[in-house]
Amino acid sequence: MSGESDTTTAFGLRGTTGWFVGGALGGAIGAVAFGIVMVLLEPGVLEAAIPAIYGLEPAGPLGWGIHIAHGVVLGVLFGLLVTRPWILGVLRTDVETDVLSRTGIIIRLIGAGLVFGLTVWAILPLIVLPVWVSTLGVGEQTFSSVAAGSLLGHALFGVVLGAVFAAIVDLRDRNPDTPI
Repeated sequence: MSGESDTTTAFGLRGTTGWFVGGALGGAIGAVAFGIVMVLLEPGVLEAAIPAIYGLEPAGPLGWGIHIAHGVVLGVLFGLLVTRPWILGVLRTDVETDVLSRTGIIIRLIGAGLVFGLTVWAILPLIVLPVWVSTLGVGEQTFSSVAAGSLLGHALFGVVLGAVFAAIVDLRDRNPDTPI
């Protein structure tokens, strides 16, 4: 057996579905981490507010289920984005800055996860959610989407997503020609 196949087995998923599995799992685990922050800082959001945006009554773990489903969808989107040549090329590019040149693909994926989480925070709860709530007239509760807890939760979601994705998916030697 060649050393290359041993390396692939030892360091993570490859192939056409690796990014999907890594994104879904990373998104689910990131959503759980974010959910814990929400429960600690704003307990009613998961139980009542998240189901309310879909016109649903609070019912047990429904809010958690919806929140984790959101995380899975966003995680798959992250996996899709970071494995495209134009973003993967940037993540793998050698740079002249000493600090960045010493980081590997794992640290860069965690950073990309952080940027993704902050972007999600800037788009979904700050722009999409208020429009959704006012247009559909559902979820009349006030959402503290601009609160520090929401920002912290989305940042944590992104960092955990990036870390889990980096741990599961092997991108070290994928697309050796880094197109930019």
